[in-house]
Amino acid sequence: MLRSSLTRVRLFSAMDGLSFLVLIGIAMPLKYVAGDPTFVRYVGVTHGVLFILFVASLFHASMRYQWALKFSLFCFACSLIPFAPFWLDGKLKRLKNHSNALS
Repeated sequence: MLRSSLTRVRLFSAMDGLSFLVLIGIAMPLKYVAGDPTFVRYVGVTHGVLFILFVASLFHASMRYQWALKFSLFCFACSLIPFAPFWLDGKLKRLKNHSNALS
């Protein structure tokens, strides 16, 4: 399943995006409204690990497929904006479907 560099980028992007939404949508409100920082600690670490895996897989894919720096930076920027990783997944899926070089 994870043999393709592009598949790893898509997977880690989605997981990072989901962990980011849980962090800002659930854990942070629990910390500041309920006064319980426990969830921020665990979700924050999980998000950090997933972010590092995403960046590493993005770097590998950009080298493997010789993506332009502009496109790689665009993919990276999508990881910083809530919900953007899910939009990026559609773009990366179409990229895979339209290019035999990526299989």
